[in-house]
Amino acid sequence: MLNKEKIRKKFLKIRKNNYYEVNKKFFEPLITFLNKKFKNKKFNLSFYYPTNYEVNTLKLIELLSNKKNITTLLPLTNSNKMMSFTKWSFLDILKVNKFGILEPIKIKKNLVPHVSLVPLLAYDKRKFRLGYGKGYYDKYFNKYLKLNKNITTIGVAFSFQKYHKLPTSNFDVKLDYILTEKGI
Repeated sequence: MLNKEKIRKKFLKIRKNNYYEVNKKFFEPLITFLNKKFKNKKFNLSFYYPTNYEVNTLKLIELLSNKKNITTLLPLTNSNKMMSFTKWSFLDILKVNKFGILEPIKIKKNLVPHVSLVPLLAYDKRKFRLGYGKGYYDKYFNKYLKLNKNITTIGVAFSFQKYHKLPTSNFDVKLDYILTEKGI
């Protein structure tokens, strides 16, 4: 069995070589899911700003920009190697963080998402994900699970990112769903 670092390298290459620009249809199952789950109730949706051949979630933000019941959030990283989320609208100014990822320049207020779209390099049928290895998402979700916060986690990926069984530890948080071009 490959270790996490070898799987990371393998899937960075696979994703780069197989990447394609998704269209709005990719996100239709997610929009249907959100509409059923929240039925016009207000909720916070965190997503990631795509980088390094990740599925382009900006298409989704365009689709949701006129929805008054959804507050969109982007992650921020801090010097304590922790992550938080703050409100972000499509035209708000961003800055490049130390990892080369865009994040909001204006920190309004830290908000907890009701639904979190999570980037990943690989996932398995058990809904575990492999990220870049810094543990930001796992730390965040572990913290809020202990506080009994119910955050629905959805990994966003291409179906070719599926791995048979990822190595995991007690620290790794299992996702609730995986969204690919084949659906949720």
